[in-house]
Amino acid sequence: MRALTVALVVSLLFASPLMAQKRRAAAKPAKKPAVPVMKTITPDVKCTSLIGMGIKTIRSFCDVPAGRDPQQGILVTLPPHAGAATLSFDLHARHTYSEDLTKSGKGYSRYNAIIGVLSMKGDLLTRGAVQGEFRTADDLFDRIGGGAGPGGLKAVAPLGREQVYVTVPAGVDQVSILGETLDATTPAGHETVVLPGRPVAIVSNLLVEYKPAPPARRR
Repeated sequence: MRALTVALVVSLLFASPLMAQKRRAAAKPAKKPAVPVMKTITPDVKCTSLIGMGIKTIRSFCDVPAGRDPQQGILVTLPPHAGAATLSFDLHARHTYSEDLTKSGKGYSRYNAIIGVLSMKGDLLTRGAVQGEFRTADDLFDRIGGGAGPGGLKAVAPLGREQVYVTVPAGVDQVSILGETLDATTPAGHETVVLPGRPVAIVSNLLVEYKPAPPARRR
């Protein structure tokens, strides 16, 4: 009887750690599914009037045409995204630089441009505006290479910089950037541009921040 009691005690001593270990293992919470990480990329951009590359910023600069038809604007294609995505870009006034006018002190120009970002159905997602004043070459945001001017520079140049942020709803995979109005005072006089196709501003540095959509389920 005593031997039986000793054997039972020994078996309980060995079993207790094993049972406690199993209990602790069973108490571990199940692993949570991985949360998709936000990604930031340069989107696919269709620019009908690409101005060229900046010599300082190494950015591509694109004209924003005036208009109301989304198909005629700068088309930005977003990757498949879960929830809303954020499109961002820099908006610049569009200046035509003249070395002679600048040296003579007659090159002063002032711009006030408004653009819109639309869905391909024509729904307005947001507006952006930029103001810029030109007096000297130091006022320019950048110069663009590949031109016939001094130093191989183009006359058209970005002036000023305003950052624009656009919330793109889930299910919208393409948007259009279009100009609305441009109020400009230049050595040539004062004008207001609303004619479709006329450039009213310049954009650069387009980026999209988004949460990748989950892969489609196989049927």
